[in-house]
Formats: sequence, structure tokens, C-alpha cells
Amino acid sequence: MSAKKKQTPLMRQYFKIKDEHPGTILLFRVGDFYETFADDAQLVSKELGITLTKRNNGGDQTPLAGFPYHALDNYLPKLVKKGYKVAVCDQTEDPEEAKKAGRKIVEREVTEITTPGVTMSEKLLDHKRNNYIASLHWDGSTVGVAFSDISTGEFALSHVDEKNLDSLLAAIQPSEILVQQKKKNKLDEKLTHHNISYIEDWVYDGDYGYNLLTEHFETHSLKGFGVENLKVAHVAAGSLMHYMQETQKAYLRHLRRLYAYESSEFMSLDAATKRNLELTASIQEGGTDGTLISILDDTCTAMGGRLLRRWIMRPLKRLKPVQQRLDAVEKLYKNTDIRQTLREELEQVGDMERLISRIAVGRTNARDVVQLKLSLAQIPRLKSQFSGIDDPLLENISSRLKLLIEVQERINTALKDDPPASVRDGGMIEDGFNDELDELRDIAKNGKKYIAKIKDDLAKEHNIPSLKIGYNKVFGYYIEVTNTHKDKVPESFIRKQTLVNSERYITPELKEVEEKVLSAEERSKTLEYELFEELRLYVAEFADDVQQVSHAIAELDCLQGFAEIAFRNNYAKPEVGDHEEIDIKKGRHPVVEKSLPMGEPFIPNDIKLDNDEQQILIITGPNMAGKSIILRQTGLIVLLAQVGSFVPAKEAKIGLVDKIFTRVGASDNLAAGESTFLVEMNEAANILNNATPRSLILLDEVGRGTSTFDGLSIAWSLAEYLHNHAPVAAKTLFATHYHELNELEQMYERTKNFNVQVKEHDDKVVFLRKLIPGGADHSYGIQVADMAGLPQVVIERAKEILKNLESHSLDITNKNGTIENEASSKKEAAKNLSEKVEKQPETSQMTMFQTHVDPRIETVLNKLEATDPNRMTPIEALMLITELKRLVD
Repeated sequence: MSAKKKQTPLMRQYFKIKDEHPGTILLFRVGDFYETFADDAQLVSKELGITLTKRNNGGDQTPLAGFPYHALDNYLPKLVKKGYKVAVCDQTEDPEEAKKAGRKIVEREVTEITTPGVTMSEKLLDHKRNNYIASLHWDGSTVGVAFSDISTGEFALSHVDEKNLDSLLAAIQPSEILVQQKKKNKLDEKLTHHNISYIEDWVYDGDYGYNLLTEHFETHSLKGFGVENLKVAHVAAGSLMHYMQETQKAYLRHLRRLYAYESSEFMSLDAATKRNLELTASIQEGGTDGTLISILDDTCTAMGGRLLRRWIMRPLKRLKPVQQRLDAVEKLYKNTDIRQTLREELEQVGDMERLISRIAVGRTNARDVVQLKLSLAQIPRLKSQFSGIDDPLLENISSRLKLLIEVQERINTALKDDPPASVRDGGMIEDGFNDELDELRDIAKNGKKYIAKIKDDLAKEHNIPSLKIGYNKVFGYYIEVTNTHKDKVPESFIRKQTLVNSERYITPELKEVEEKVLSAEERSKTLEYELFEELRLYVAEFADDVQQVSHAIAELDCLQGFAEIAFRNNYAKPEVGDHEEIDIKKGRHPVVEKSLPMGEPFIPNDIKLDNDEQQILIITGPNMAGKSIILRQTGLIVLLAQVGSFVPAKEAKIGLVDKIFTRVGASDNLAAGESTFLVEMNEAANILNNATPRSLILLDEVGRGTSTFDGLSIAWSLAEYLHNHAPVAAKTLFATHYHELNELEQMYERTKNFNVQVKEHDDKVVFLRKLIPGGADHSYGIQVADMAGLPQVVIERAKEILKNLESHSLDITNKNGTIENEASSKKEAAKNLSEKVEKQPETSQMTMFQTHVDPRIETVLNKLEATDPNRMTPIEALMLITELKRLVD
């Protein structure tokens, strides 16, 4: 506050502009530096590691930190990547003009606000990843969602039930989310983990948003875009358009289309599933190493890379488009020569989507425009490859590849092939494009020769051999004629000075030439910029056409990439149908098989699931045997098939899946106060509440985060529920160490036991990685612990304890070597109890884990419920089991 008590004119201007842009770091151009003051200076100094100094502000010492203006591209991205919004305030007039006008302070204004979700900077954008900003608006349980990538021109609207909002946000992964100010303290906790920006409430009032959209798109309604009925989303889209216009300070002419994002068109993948299957980010490192996209991305263009990521995150759910993609991939797979030629041509195509966006909003230079021209020049070469392929989807792509010859010719005529990076320094317009520019360039280059030519022409015209042209600071260039010839001077000459032996004159023509000579270089730069702006605006008018061409090229790039990966990695074309069967022969994990040591083969496995006979597979086996890999590879093969890619298998029949759910691994969410077990149960609850018979569920170790009795009970009950409850009877792979679950095969007809085969030799375990029918009864945990390098004394003691457990007793020996207590193992107790369950028809099957049972079993359950096994002594456990046994008998 003290900084505002006494302010210099500069600081008054700074604080006025700062107050107009709350919530931003203001980079204030002062001469050759961008400066920050007060709180901004302290923050910037800390975040960028630059020196914090002080400025004398009317006697007050205001904190100051800054950097040279030419370093903006280095420092600005660092601030935005940390989540800050940055307003760039530039000088909008020449300081000399301000002096002439008698002003001490030059005019300044904010020319751009860069935020995490709204930027055109190549330094901030990943060329193979979209940078979405989303806007949300609630109407009861319905959420209107609008999202856009301003760098590519994509703009979409959707309505979604609030419970499905997480899934939608997981699909688009926005860098920034806009929310109405009044929701600030009422947001769901899950949303607060995103980068949230709050928008003033008035933006959400009335028809402001709808009118803003129709005004921008120059339409009477939004019917032509197919989004007229998405009323709640109109409000979200209006606030998003408002925010983008306010930050970019430019007409966003490249945003020419809206489309309705129909989540019903795509397979549902919640955030946990995307994380567990490691589609685009690895669980451990967060990077792309070890992810599906790292294996699948063989695209040649940035546009193709971004589209591939969208395809992976949004697998298709309708049969026809899936089959169209697969057929197109097959044609390219079989035509190696055509595929290789396409790849060579695609590698010469620049990022046309982002090029045209920067051109449209004026964040561009001549090099961008030339790159667009060169990219358009590849289109005839691409189209020529389609003549040898008969495929509907590829033919459709070819028809969308407009040549845009007039754009290419205009750019080629106007710009040099290798223009400079700056549009203000000249040297970018081709010679011969503009007569005035050619003249200015000639004058700037040959000024003295030009003046000499004028002298010779005047001397000859007026027959004055001694005529001279001179220059002084008083009145610039002048014509000097000796008294001998002054009677030949024409009336058009204006006398300026009389000397002893001569007269000095000026003419309007000479003054015009003087102006040209003295300012030719500066004027030529200004004219070049004006000509470039004319060209830019001309090219921007074709933004819609370029965007359509870009999307067609991206689609082609993805399809050829699928074909190339399939050819290189021996993938097979899946048979996708509208049925409820998944039958995979010799399936492989696409990532794991590429990461194995040289010479080590990947062991493929078969998986068969259907809703009639093999709905639930209980998969047991030791740690490290490969259970988790089998689960994940099944999910990835199904996903790849519905993306439209060939799959790592010998054969695959895939019935369309509407959702994939995973419950894999152990993690906690300490920030939200959620333990590992609570996170596990949250994910399990999400599955049971949202699965359908068309879903695929991958469960890995449900119930391991709590006590044995609790965990086994939950796992058993969950498996029963998936089998018996028709609305959620999904195809399920259930990997577990609870060998008691093998009994479910005898109780439920659609439940089958499988195990991952191992061999034991000299107390060592050999993993065969092969999935075979039947259940396992041994986890080999001690052998795995031995492989991990636990001390041998620990291993040997563990073997002793295991032996006692398996013989139904637990010896606890004190330091004196005497046995203190003895009790039956909890595992055996659970097994004994489950064996007592009366076998009944499936529709009325009663188990120890159900509540409506006879009074004896109900008494047993009540006693178990009141018991905490983790706090019992062995003798107390023995007494409890004796009592329970008596009750059951």
C-alpha cells in the first residue's frame, strides 16, 4: 500500500494497468526491459531466480525485478508452466512521438495475457499434445461443458451428468478450468486438484454467452453447429469465449466451428483406468516412457500425434467407424510401397493447425507463412498415392485434401523463401511484389546515386551545367545555381538562400525525394510490415479450409502409423463385432514385449470371456508370475481394437465394450485424507455402480489393504455381486492371492479358475508366464522375497512360520525359546467356514458372505463383525474359532 501513497507518473500508470488485470503477473515494458514491481517483483524474483532491487517511487523504495525484453520467450514460459497468468504490457507508441506531444510517459497497454490453458507460444506447447481449456456451468446435476484448444481452433460443447464429469475431464485433460466466481467455495474436492480460474458472475447472466457466440460466428443461432439444444453448455461456452477474447486481445478468426462432444460415442475410461493402463503417462514417472502411446505413436506430423492421443483416450463405441478404420489400416498394411511413400511425404508437412491459428490471430511471422505454403505443396503428392487404394475412408480423406493453389501462389509471390524471424526488421517481401517497396529499397541502398541522378536530370533539362545539389541541417537537400545561370531557373524552384555567387533553391519534388532518401529504410520496413499484414489477413480467410485439410492429414497420419506399427511388431487385424465375446489367441502386452531384454521372448496367452459361460475368470498364482500383465494386456488389446488399430495377438475376436474399469495396485490420497484401502474401495464402488454387461472389468488384488477376514469377505462378495446382479454382470478378470476364491467356480456356473503356471526346483521358483485352467494354492511369496535379497535369516524364519501356519498352528517363540501361544490360521478358518456353506440353486445361493441366512450362520456373522482380528491374541483367536465351530455344527 505504501507504494501507492507517493507515485511517480510511471508508477501511476503501472498500478492503473495492474488494477485492470487482477490475478496476473504484469510484465511492464520500460525501454529495453520488462519490469515487475511490488508483490509481482518479489514473486518473479523467487520463481525465476533473478535479482530483486528497488526503485525510488516518489521517495518510497518499491521492489523491482526485470529482464531484457528479448528474453521474454525464455522467462514467460517458466512462469506459465508454474500455473501463473501473465499479462504482457507493451509500449504502444514511439517515445519520440510522446516527447513531441509533450507527454512524459509513453502510452502502454496489455497486448496479451498468457495462461496455462490459453497460449500460442511454441515454448509452452507440446507439439503432439492438445492444450485444452475447459469451462463448466452447473444446472442441478447437469454440467454444461465447453472446451477448446485455442492453438488448433478446436471448440466443443457437451452436457454431462455430474457423476460422469470426472470421466470427461480425464478424456480431455484440460490445463485450466473456468468456473463461475460464486462456486469458489463450493467446488467438489476432485476439481480443486485442477488449475482453476474464476470468472465474474455477470458473464453467466442472461443470454450474454449465447449472444457472444452468435456474434463471433456471425450466425443467427447455433442450429447450424448442432448444439442449439445444449442450453447449459451455451453458458459455459460463452464464458470460455469471453475469457479467450479477453486474454488474447485479438479477433479469434480461426475459431470457426462448434461441435457437440457426444460422450456416448466413446468408450468410457475413468481416470483410474487411464492411469492403471498407462495409456499416455506412466504410473511411476509420469512421463511417456513405458506407455501405450510411446509404442503406438509412429505418426509423422504433429497433427497426427495429437489426434492419436485423442483416439487413444476416446476409443470408439460404434461398430461401423471401428471397422472403417481397421479396413483402412489393412489396406495400408498390405501396400508397403504406398505406405512408405506416404510417410516420406508426411514428414515434410508442418503443423498446419497451429500455423494457421497463429496466422489468424497475428501471433506469427513470415517463416510460419512460408512453412504453411511448403506444407500445402505436399498435398498433391499425398493425393497421388490414393489412386492405388480402394477404400471408402481413405477416399473420404483424399476428397478433404483441398489443394488451396491460390493461397500457395499468393504466399510464393509475396514472401522470400527464407525470410527473417522478425516481421519488423524488413527483408521478408519478395522483390517485384510492390513497386513502392522496390523504389524505397533502391533509394535506401543507392541514396547518393539517386540524388546524383536527379542533379544530372535537372541540369540537362534546364541547361544549367553548373547545377549542384547539396545538403545542410537547416533545410535539408537544396539546389544551388550560380548567378551566371540564375535566369534559367524555372518558376517552380523556391528560393531559400542567397549567396555571393549563387542562389539556393528547393522544390516540392526535391523535398519528396529528400523524405524518401532520409527515411527510405524505415519506411521500407514499415511498408513491408503492412504488406505482410495484408497477406496474413488474406491467408487467415482460409483458416477453415486449412483446418479441414489439417484434420484429414492427421487422420491419414494416424492410419498409416497404425499400419506401420502393425507391420513392424507383427500385430493382427482384430475381428470386432456387436456381440458379447472376447476371444484372444496368443495375446501379448504391447509395451512389455518391447521392453524385455534382448533375446528374451514374451510368453503370449489366450483369454476367453463371454457373458454366458466364462464371465468371471479367477486368476491365481505367485507374485511376479505375470497376473497383472495378463490383465492389462487384455484391456489394452480391447482398447486398441476399438481405437481402430491392429492388436498384439495371433487372433482376436472383440465384442464391442462400452467401458473398461481397472482396480490395480495400491495407492493412497493423503492430501484428501484417504488411505490406500479407502482409495481401493472408492474405485471398487465406482465399478459396481457404473458397470454394465457390455463392460470389461480388470480387478487386481481387491481387499488386500485391510485384514485377511475383511479383505477376503469383500473380494468374495464383490465377485458374487458381479455374477448374480444382472445389470452389472460384466466380463471380469479377477487376479487374487485369496486362494479361497477358487471355491467360487463350484458355486457359480459362469466363474472359472485359472492360474499362471510356475515350476519349483530346489526351493526356487521358475515363472513360466503361462495361463492355464485351474486354481493355485500357493503364492511363493517367500521365494520372491528371497529373490529380492531379504537377509537369509529372515527367509528361513519365514519358512518356519509358513510351515506352522499351513499345519494350522502358529508358534510364537520368545527369547527363551518357549512357546507362548498357539492358534489356527485365519486363512484356514475362512476356508473351513466357507466349506460349511450350503449349496443351493444359483438364484437363491446362500454364502457366508450374504446376510439373509439361517440363524446359526447369522450368529456367526454377528460374532465375526464384532471381532477385530488385528487386536486378538493367538489364544483369543483359538477360543473364538472353537466357539464358531460349535455354533456352525
